Amino acid sequence: MTAPHEIVLRKEFPDPVEEVWAAVTESDRLGRWIGTYTGRGRPGGTVELTVTGEVDAGGEVAPPATVTILECDAPRRLVVDIPEAEGRSWRVAVDLTAGERGTVLVFTQQVVDGVDPADVAAGWRWYLDRLDAALRDADMPSWAAYAP
Repeated sequence: MTAPHEIVLRKEFPDPVEEVWAAVTESDRLGRWIGTYTGRGRPGGTVELTVTGEVDAGGEVAPPATVTILECDAPRRLVVDIPEAEGRSWRVAVDLTAGERGTVLVFTQQVVDGVDPADVAAGWRWYLDRLDAALRDADMPSWAAYAP
């Protein structure tokens, strides 16, 4: 088996780091753009994540997935493993830093063999733009503009 591919996306938000962190880590805020979780997240712990954002792309609410929290350094870094089919998982990292005009978010994901990194990147660009819309209380972007 070869090493996984990695996608890295960078997005700037005019909001303070703490505000973006809350939108990424608090279940009710997360629910505005991607999905909600139950449980108490902590390094080495798990939460049950229910992705609901896919409904806006014509999909369905996903069954809850047990997400493992690998790192949580509030309000700067979050690393999780999200289970995927066939016993594989997606390693996802979110890093936040204060920029000149707000917060810089760097999103990194390992993409397993057999999955097109361009498809994964398109989905995450859509979700990061949904995060931006949620922070601004704006209309959510249409998936059709992102679909590969």
